Amino acid sequence: MCWSAEADLVAGVGIAAVGVACVARARRVRDLPLAALPLLLGAHQLVEAAVWAGDGGTGPATVLWAVIALPLLPLWVPTGVLAAAPPRASPRLLAPLAAGIATAAVLSHALATRPVRAEIRGHTVGYVLDLSHAELLIAGYLLATVGSLLLSGDRALVGLGVLAAVGALICAALWRMEFVSTWCAFAAVCSVVLF
Repeated sequence: MCWSAEADLVAGVGIAAVGVACVARARRVRDLPLAALPLLLGAHQLVEAAVWAGDGGTGPATVLWAVIALPLLPLWVPTGVLAAAPPRASPRLLAPLAAGIATAAVLSHALATRPVRAEIRGHTVGYVLDLSHAELLIAGYLLATVGSLLLSGDRALVGLGVLAAVGALICAALWRMEFVSTWCAFAAVCSVVLF
């Protein structure tokens, strides 16, 4: 949860358990990607606990954390929303999916060609990856993740999108340099509403 290895560990175990329950409760195959989101985000928190335990740096835990946070989530969320949303929502969900594909491609290239470093900053973790056009990437990322939820046409998913958007604003205001880590933790906690 960004405040310590122990907080990430406890949150990760709890959120992953909710994710297992969500997957078990999924009634339709097309709901599985979204049902598994808390499981993925819980595992992500567990990986960050390993980043804390390694005192940051550039090791495997940092790289795995970045792979999940950066290219995987902007693909996973809009794909899951598109699969679960009512068919009438499909046309409007193509823009968030396209933004997710483009954002994930750029971030994958960046991770493949540049080192990512985690820095323990008091009670937060900052991830450093030299990115060109960071503002554009953030916009694409938010369109893919939050935008797909808000455009889903499903009341529960729109509610999750509102929570995620509010969380993004709060995390950006309070932890500008640690935004990615704090917002991922916030999104992980919010994902339990999928249960």
